[in-house]
Amino acid sequence: MRKLRILYAGSPLSSAIVLKNLHAQSEKLNFEIVGVLTNPPSPRGRHKELIPTETAQIATEKQIPVFAFDHLKSEARDAITPLNADLMVCFDYGRIFGPKFLGMFPLGGINLHPSALPKYRGCTPVPAAILNGDEKLGVSVQKIALQTDEGDILAFSEIPLDGTESTQSLMDGDGTSSKVTEVGSYLLLEVLGKITENAGEEFCLPEAKVQSGEASYTPFIKKEDGKIDWKKSASQIDRQIRAYTPWPLSYTECNGTKLTILKAKVSERTTKEIPQIIIPGTVLPYQKSVGIEIACGDGSILIATELQWQAKKAMDYKSFMNGARNFIGSVLV
Repeated sequence: MRKLRILYAGSPLSSAIVLKNLHAQSEKLNFEIVGVLTNPPSPRGRHKELIPTETAQIATEKQIPVFAFDHLKSEARDAITPLNADLMVCFDYGRIFGPKFLGMFPLGGINLHPSALPKYRGCTPVPAAILNGDEKLGVSVQKIALQTDEGDILAFSEIPLDGTESTQSLMDGDGTSSKVTEVGSYLLLEVLGKITENAGEEFCLPEAKVQSGEASYTPFIKKEDGKIDWKKSASQIDRQIRAYTPWPLSYTECNGTKLTILKAKVSERTTKEIPQIIIPGTVLPYQKSVGIEIACGDGSILIATELQWQAKKAMDYKSFMNGARNFIGSVLV
């Protein structure tokens, strides 16, 4: 019985973790990852050295051929066709697949998408779920369709959220595992197992369900989206900080200098307990045992616990306050 031949497509750390998990089970489930499609190396670090994606690094470690193209045109198709892949498996690749490219795979492609489709179609489903204060994050395996995230659902599960998660913790976790990669890997392996368990020379995808419910689309996040509006409630700002970690991060300005709020939480008290009128964005009197309190909209208070001045290192709030003269009482904008 021949093995199912897979082209894996992905780029960031979360995708690399899933690739590693799939590779570890490939012999057991009778499939082979014959190539990895990823983004080209990008300049990183102080010296702008070209560094391969995390997924490319794992592929190289596992001795899997790597294909990195700026565009999926004839050059890419010519390079990938000789792999004779039956199926493409994708997670967070970051580029659109056209009909000619998808047509190279007899079984088409399947995609891991961290949302309860059709809710949060698009490229930023995890930040969207955090921003909206959802209590659960869906994880779907869908057929890849030509229209964005409109493919039928092959497998689905949910991750409960407690309101402390960031995009980084959900996607990357500790760098070796996370909630999304753990659940997503399990679902992909479940689908791949169904493809190979009863196959002879012919493979077919398992039965899929058509998406149902109202569709919503997530926007591309821009750097300026990280700007904090202190007129919003502390809960909204806390969700923004967590949703935009690790990028673009949430920032404000203090006396003309950029200040990034890396970690925070919502205070149980409000500015209504303070006698004088407090403008949103005002840094309140310092409580060393609590954190740095900042007034927000609706009388709510945000407690900043990790901060970073522009071009400086990140610091916990106690270290930050040791060198922050005249910070108390200033108004962040």
